[in-house]
Amino acid sequence: MEHDRDLDFPDGGWRAWGVVLGSWCAMVPSFGLMNTIGVFESWLADHQLRDYSKASIGWIFSLYMFFLYFGSVQVGSLFDAHGLAPLLIPGCVGLVASVMILSVAEEYYQFMLGFSVLGGISSSMVFTPSVACIAHWFLRRRALATGIAATAGGIGGIIFPILIANLADSLGFPWAIRIIGFISAAFCCLSVALLRTRLPLNSTQKGIVDIRALKELRFSLLTAAIVLIDFALLIPLTYLPSYAQSRGMGDSLAYNLSSILNAASIVGRVVPGYFADRFGRFNVMIITTLICSVLILALWLPAQSNQAAILAFAVLFGFWSGTAISLSPVCVAQISKTEDFGKRYGTTYFLVSIGSLIAIPIAGEILKVQTSAGQDDYTGLIVLFF
Repeated sequence: MEHDRDLDFPDGGWRAWGVVLGSWCAMVPSFGLMNTIGVFESWLADHQLRDYSKASIGWIFSLYMFFLYFGSVQVGSLFDAHGLAPLLIPGCVGLVASVMILSVAEEYYQFMLGFSVLGGISSSMVFTPSVACIAHWFLRRRALATGIAATAGGIGGIIFPILIANLADSLGFPWAIRIIGFISAAFCCLSVALLRTRLPLNSTQKGIVDIRALKELRFSLLTAAIVLIDFALLIPLTYLPSYAQSRGMGDSLAYNLSSILNAASIVGRVVPGYFADRFGRFNVMIITTLICSVLILALWLPAQSNQAAILAFAVLFGFWSGTAISLSPVCVAQISKTEDFGKRYGTTYFLVSIGSLIAIPIAGEILKVQTSAGQDDYTGLIVLFF
């Protein structure tokens, strides 16, 4: 942040808050799909891909996360050099197309190509510029503005699982997903209309990874921390619904756990952001990650068939993990020049993509090894990723 004190940031006004709204609209489909992978995993394991192991199914979502974050490297650099429209518009088209492909996919390779590859790359072209645009308009209240925009992922993570839980049996899974596609298209159109940049392009940039930034100790340490945080947060997001089903919870309530978790994360993305602007973004980030670890060990690990404990974990973990997610880009921005934020943020999430690529398959293999007599044992998975 100290790099930008000589620049005049609006930090408010209808144009600035319009950009926040546009970023919010962009994150509903891009982050909403990410926050629905637990329901996708559970549904596919019981239906289209029931003959595949959880580890194999996990690759679909790990590749989606990999391309979403890996794409951020290229997208962040291209945003800094070429601006918003060349990325956002193709990204919106590809994102909606990937959802429609998901609605008709039946074979394993179709899920991999249509959702994992196309969906992941397209989502990175939507959410990375939308986050970077906020940094063009806000400095002092950047954490609050980013936190407000980040609530969109929680909204999408509420709406999409509820649609699947309530419509998949009556209308069929394909039409439930198509409705999600239509909703995504509407929000993408709004994001194109509202998002704007303000600062000049950084046309002198070379390369897509900021090697010099990685040599900076504080940036390297922050990047390592974000990698570990995202590595750990993926597991509850992906496996909590199937965990609940294996412990006797009904399918409808198990699917809605994702909605409950994401509803709690909405509050968690805004309220701590308000305090982060006053008491320090890094201070709040440290506290929230510690609390997430405690919740995994104190609530999820011993929950077993205690549905009240599972529900309590979904609420509390959703709140505190939402804070960690929304503050990650703010912490990167605090130690970056605004004109370099897109590339540095992309560099961080290039490394996050490696963790995302291996996290879910590793968890699936652990689950496979610990499965006996048809009963899944999640103990090793929970302990390893806390």
